[in-house]
Amino acid sequence: MKHKVGLVLSGGGARGIVHLGIIKALEELGIKPDIVSGTSAGAIAGAFLAAGYTVEDIVKIVKKGHFFSFSNIVLSKAGIFSMKRFEQIYMQYFKNNSFDDLCKPLYIATTDILKAEVVYFSSGNLAKAIMASSCIPLVFQPVEHNNTMYVDGGVLNNFPLEPIEGKCEKIIGIYANSMQKELTKIKLKEIVDRSYHLAMIGSVKTKSEKCTVYLEPPDMSRYSLFDVKKADEIFEHGYNYAMGMEGEIREKFEHS
Repeated sequence: MKHKVGLVLSGGGARGIVHLGIIKALEELGIKPDIVSGTSAGAIAGAFLAAGYTVEDIVKIVKKGHFFSFSNIVLSKAGIFSMKRFEQIYMQYFKNNSFDDLCKPLYIATTDILKAEVVYFSSGNLAKAIMASSCIPLVFQPVEHNNTMYVDGGVLNNFPLEPIEGKCEKIIGIYANSMQKELTKIKLKEIVDRSYHLAMIGSVKTKSEKCTVYLEPPDMSRYSLFDVKKADEIFEHGYNYAMGMEGEIREKFEHS
C-alpha cells in the first residue's frame, strides 16, 4: 500500500528553516506528509517532524540548540569542528535514538566520502544518521559510523526524491537554495556556496518535475548557511510564499 503524501526536503543550512514555514502553511491547508526524505537541514527538520514534534516546537529546538551557528560546537585538534555536541542534543529529543520510534517513515541522505556514494538511512541509529547528513565538509569532521566516514548528504544529493519515489501517491518537494540568476558582485565566502548549488541545478530541476507540488521560495541566497539569527524571518518567508501558492497547491491535491 502506497503512502498518500511524501515530502522531500533539501539541505541549505539555516536556509532550511524555510521548510518549517512551508510545512506550517501546508498544515493549515490540511496537508500533512505520511513519509519524509531529507538531506542535511532537511534531514534535521524531517527527523523532528517524523518524531511527532510540532512545527513550533521544532523552531524552538533549532534556536535553542544553536543549529547552523558556531556558538555550540567544539574546535577539534584538526582545526575543524566536531559534531559531538549535536549528538548530545539529539539524544535529548530522540530518547531511544532509533528510526523505529518515529511516527512516520523517514529517509536520510548521506554521502559516504570513502566510497564516493550516496547512502540512505531509514533504520538504526537516528542521531548518527542526522549528524552524517548535516556534516558540512571542511567545517565539521566527517562522522565515523558503520566502519566508514560520512559527510553532508547534499554533496551528492541535495534533493533526495529517490527513496520515496514510487512509495507515495503524491510528492511535495521543497528546495531551500534558490539563487539570484545574475550578480554584479560576490563575496569570497559566497563563492563556494554558490558554486555548490549551481552544480546541482540540472539534477534538481529534473527531479522537481516528478513532484506533484514543487516549492522553491525565491531569493534564498540572501541568507547564509549559518544565518540562524534570521530564523524568524526565514520561517515567515517560507510561510508567506506557500500561502501565496495556496490556489495551485489546492488544485494539485484535488485534481492530480
